[in-house]
Amino acid sequence: MENLNWYPGHMAKTRRLIEENLKYIDAVVEIIDARIPFSGRNPCFDDMIKNKPRLIIMNKFDLADPVMCDRWAAYFGKNNTQVISVSCETNSGINKITPALNDMFAERIAKDREKGVSRPIRIMIIGIPNVGKSTLINRLSKRAIAKTGDRPGVTRTKQWVRLKDGLEMLDTPGILQPKFEDQEVAKRLAFTGAIKDEILETELLCYELLEYIRDNYCDMLKARYKITDDLTEKKGYEILEIIGKRRGLVISGGEIDTERAANIVLDEFRSAKIGRITLEAPPKTN
Repeated sequence: MENLNWYPGHMAKTRRLIEENLKYIDAVVEIIDARIPFSGRNPCFDDMIKNKPRLIIMNKFDLADPVMCDRWAAYFGKNNTQVISVSCETNSGINKITPALNDMFAERIAKDREKGVSRPIRIMIIGIPNVGKSTLINRLSKRAIAKTGDRPGVTRTKQWVRLKDGLEMLDTPGILQPKFEDQEVAKRLAFTGAIKDEILETELLCYELLEYIRDNYCDMLKARYKITDDLTEKKGYEILEIIGKRRGLVISGGEIDTERAANIVLDEFRSAKIGRITLEAPPKTN
């Protein structure tokens, strides 16, 4: 595949927006895709946020390998960062977020009460495109306040949202890193839909995804597409042709409609119809 880069002008604007609003913020809620907990984090955030208290929300955990979710939560926890696994789609785990934020500021809340003062806890929501930031805010507020969509780039401006329990949240547009030094990171973002499909070569992307699933979740792959062949030595394009044949995607001359097959595989991976798959493991630590 060709090198992938994706940094439209609104992302540069978003970086400035985040930096300018940090002075109004008590804590940062970083939402990441549980299928790509490393690749789905913008390394620029650490530089921008610095020492602000942070809560990591691993969204879409219902689509990810549950064993890997536990391993990633333990990894982040070693850095004294609290992690909550949620599914904004099913509302699972959402009820843990507000208590966790209140616990982070329990001392300040107690002191304010003694003084008869009531101050909101102001939270900034950050993350890459299409990771579920606006959906999270809508779930927490129990109403459709923030714009949402199943494609990257829906939120384009900041949105302040007042919630119950003394919380105010600032929703920000998704922001990717300006250049992908590691093309494996770029591919994982593309697999999960964080980069618009319109700029990608869908079939080439699918070949690489199939080879990853072959190596790590082969039984799921074979079960989903009723494959009996030994896939050990099969290349991604060969697996895609097998899938196309199994799904009856034969066009004139007996050829397989691999473009249509590739779109099906990507859609079924993203919706976990193949199975709950995580695309990367946490680094090994001592």
